[in-house]
Amino acid sequence: MSQKPSLPGDKIAIIEEFETGVNTFDDGHTIRSVVIGTSDFDKTNRIAKINQIKSPAVPQINDLVIGNVSALMNNMFAVAILYINGKPTHSGLECICQAKGAKKRIIARVSDIIMVKVISHLNGAIHATISEPELGVLFTQCNQCAGKVVTIGGNVKCVDCGYIEERKLSTKFGNSDFIKLGSK
Repeated sequence: MSQKPSLPGDKIAIIEEFETGVNTFDDGHTIRSVVIGTSDFDKTNRIAKINQIKSPAVPQINDLVIGNVSALMNNMFAVAILYINGKPTHSGLECICQAKGAKKRIIARVSDIIMVKVISHLNGAIHATISEPELGVLFTQCNQCAGKVVTIGGNVKCVDCGYIEERKLSTKFGNSDFIKLGSK
């Protein structure tokens, strides 16, 4: 018998019949689901729980994240997470990366592909760093003409228009196989 999955907030049972179990909460009248999953009732112990279908991929502390820069702020930028430790994710999550000294130098631009390392989960946000040599921009284009760039020291230079711009480049910059697609 196939059972329709419960969504967060869905009514599972009433408190007079069952007590809350894993992935459920009591709203004062009913037991509701906290996650997406299937209901499971322990009729002997009168406990209702939800077996979670699949938890979203959330990077943990020290995980390496590859994503694209989605927003720039004064001393930080947001990274839309595309890969966690080389494995693709479609969670739609973002992390925030502190960019110390960003007012003095350009760390990254919107749409750059960048590698960061998760350092904490604080106030509902994922925080990351780019302080290590292998962390930083993996791929970028010219900010003026969107042409191909090459490295010159810690800068990138456009091969089409000659525009030079600073970035915090990864030691893996320009290496097209920085992600092994389909790796397990």
